[in-house]
Amino acid sequence: MTIKQYFLLAQMESTTTSFFPAFIGILYAWYNYDSFRLGFSLLGLLTAVLFHLAVNIRDNYLDYYIADNKQADYAQDMVVGKEKIPLKNVKLAYIISGAVALVIGLFLVLQTSLFLLFIGFGGMLIGALYTMGPRPISSTPTGEFFVGLAMGFGIFTAMVYVNAFDVIQFDWITSIQIIVASIPTSITVMAISLANNICDLEEDIEDNRFTLPYHIGVDKALIVFKYFYYAGYIAIILSIVFGTFPRLVTLSLLTFPYVLKNIQIFMNKQDKKTTFMTSIINSAVIPVPLIITFFIGAWLNN
Repeated sequence: MTIKQYFLLAQMESTTTSFFPAFIGILYAWYNYDSFRLGFSLLGLLTAVLFHLAVNIRDNYLDYYIADNKQADYAQDMVVGKEKIPLKNVKLAYIISGAVALVIGLFLVLQTSLFLLFIGFGGMLIGALYTMGPRPISSTPTGEFFVGLAMGFGIFTAMVYVNAFDVIQFDWITSIQIIVASIPTSITVMAISLANNICDLEEDIEDNRFTLPYHIGVDKALIVFKYFYYAGYIAIILSIVFGTFPRLVTLSLLTFPYVLKNIQIFMNKQDKKTTFMTSIINSAVIPVPLIITFFIGAWLNN
């Protein structure tokens, strides 16, 4: 397998959903605890990204395996079929990626505490079960929740902890503040997952995948999709009020009209080739200004 094929299988462009919560977690620790560890931050980021890639490759493996077994014509349009990659090589790629992520994660646990093992192992377990087992999480109505929990809350909290493990004290107030601060990036991942499931509803039913849109209907799923984003902006406002986000982050709220426009585009028409991209765009439009204003605000504070 070539590097190009690996990147295609791993869907490298999707790793921004791992980068963004990691960056915000680093900034959160710097701003609230005046603590930043470059080495641990880089290793934590590498762990999150590698495991994300492993899950993506595993997902591509399963999608092709199912399509090929059904002798579906579209199997040859998938990366595995188009690039003619042997399935054993695809399997090896996700095993190695996941194993390296696990080793780096265990090293960070040894350098910090077992709390990181709880957070990291929980995220990895969700990632593994997302596409594994007789009933993968991705094929259930809880898929959106768990992907947000692992990639939004899990990565964010882990990055806060590896930077501030020796000064942070987890009480109820701190825990609530961290949960709220993780929501903006959690909902962008959840919205992508929900938009994908809405677009793929008929195909998923054929493959015995009964996701949230199947259980509540497309109309209600679209309402949930819309309110995901509302929750993200409310969480930003609450974090500013709590004082855990710099006041300069208020400027990031100016993106709301553009995000609202993209929401409406998708609600008017749900199509994988055209309007689905609005959820991908929103997943950058929300966190990027947040990260920029957070960094400037934290820098000015220090």
